[in-house]
Amino acid sequence: MKLGSAVETVLTGYGLIEGPCVDDDDALYFCDARLGGVYRRTPDGEVETVVPRRKGVGGVVLHQDGGIVVSGRDLSHVHGGKTRTIYSDPDAPRFNDIFTDTKGRIYAGSLRFDPFGKQADPTPGSLYRVDAEGKATILYGDIGLTNGIGFSPDGRVLYHSDSLRSHVIAHDVTEEEHCINRRIFVDLPAGTPDGLGVDESGCLWIAAYGAGRVLRITPEGRLDGELAFAERRVTSVCFGGADRRDFYIVTADDGEGDTPQGAIYRTRVETPGLPVPRACV
Repeated sequence: MKLGSAVETVLTGYGLIEGPCVDDDDALYFCDARLGGVYRRTPDGEVETVVPRRKGVGGVVLHQDGGIVVSGRDLSHVHGGKTRTIYSDPDAPRFNDIFTDTKGRIYAGSLRFDPFGKQADPTPGSLYRVDAEGKATILYGDIGLTNGIGFSPDGRVLYHSDSLRSHVIAHDVTEEEHCINRRIFVDLPAGTPDGLGVDESGCLWIAAYGAGRVLRITPEGRLDGELAFAERRVTSVCFGGADRRDFYIVTADDGEGDTPQGAIYRTRVETPGLPVPRACV
């Protein structure tokens, strides 16, 4: 089954787009992990550079005090032209995708190898929960290649894409905030899971990198529908708009042309996305 209405092209000409998120002014933040930079596109189409040149950013979230939190070599809060380091760890040379919970804490997956390199035995990463500036808890490890992170509507299930193993895992979150009952939530039929989003019904929208698809998966792990794209390298998704029914899909350049072709698309979906809390760390 196909999902959404007509798909429009919002922007193109980037290397590896990641970390889309939409602010209260309906402006879209995104980063170019490969060519560098974090950007903000206003509703009238103007694009401004928020963080120049910074490469390796895999996730962006909004901060309650204004500005954004970006991943990469560390987690940094960027606001008003100033950058504050929230958290870094020598055992985590890079953080990839990030997310927040209802308490404003930041969840960040550590990336301990170059996913575009030729390391024969990649070192697995871990999921960090950053509780305060300079303070974090490692919730679990053994994530082959960390990507999208999200919660169920009631906050009791934590989802996490492992691109190396082509599946999304799930943990139950206890009252004591431990992650238990680790399990494979869904194995992708094609491609590898990258960024993801969760809608109000609890369905996951998963970017299937390499397959040119966004898959909608029910809370029971059943395929409910898909969006198909000519570009194989679909990297991430997010919801936006006043009703959270605008759905953004971002992609990476395939490296076959003379100029970068990573793009941003937008469509409309029936079920609103869950609101994403602001970071307060």
